[in-house]
Amino acid sequence: MLSIGDFARYGCVSVRMLRHYDAIGLLRPAHVDAASGYRFYEAGQLARLNRVIALKDLGFSLQQVRSILDERVNPGELRGMLRLRQADLAAAIAADAARLAQVEARLRTIESEGLMSSDDVVVKRVPPVRVAELTGTATPFAPEGVGPVIGPLYVELGRRLAAAGVTATGPGVAYYEVLPDVDDTAVVHAGMTVATERRTGLDFAVVDLPEIESAATLVHRGSMDNLMPSLQTLARWIESNGYRSTGPARELYLECPDDPDQWVTELQEPVTRP
Repeated sequence: MLSIGDFARYGCVSVRMLRHYDAIGLLRPAHVDAASGYRFYEAGQLARLNRVIALKDLGFSLQQVRSILDERVNPGELRGMLRLRQADLAAAIAADAARLAQVEARLRTIESEGLMSSDDVVVKRVPPVRVAELTGTATPFAPEGVGPVIGPLYVELGRRLAAAGVTATGPGVAYYEVLPDVDDTAVVHAGMTVATERRTGLDFAVVDLPEIESAATLVHRGSMDNLMPSLQTLARWIESNGYRSTGPARELYLECPDDPDQWVTELQEPVTRP
């Protein structure tokens, strides 16, 4: 038999933890010396200890751990439970990371208030353009909702264009349609400028985007995850100069290197004076 100290060392836990597990009936020692009260364990009990620690580390309460182990779950069933719990925790971590990224983006927006110059806003005519496009749905209609949708759309569009022998003749163009009957949801249009004719058999749409007679434009430099300061600068300029937006807005991707922080995107907001 192993002393409580040796058992704790082999199990990579503290003696104090083993005493607590004994007190709540989760892991009883194999023998307790009547005279000294010393606890002794069998090496085979390491298997139960391993299960206790694994379940506890995955977020189960000690009461839940005891219930699971007392039902004598076999290793295959336990492995399945652990993998499900592991997937839940991974999803929670991803969600927390996404929320943290949203908070950081909002903080950057707050820090940049009043610092971005609206002098770079230009009102100009945007000529008509033909694009090949794929569409998807983004919820929420915000950078954190649009990003995971539009990226894969462009990857798939590039694959389909190559398969069809169609070459892009200009930059990418994205635009969005807010669904009036669905809260905080928009249709994402991911397009590439092309010169191809419309024909049957294409697994992407060919769309002619009309001219925008008057668009308030601003060049955004950096990742689209950090778009809010530029968007809000544009919004403030539109309001303060007596315009109103007539949407939908477009994004013209002028430069898209591998590093998103080096991207250059022109924001194009259709506007009119009341």
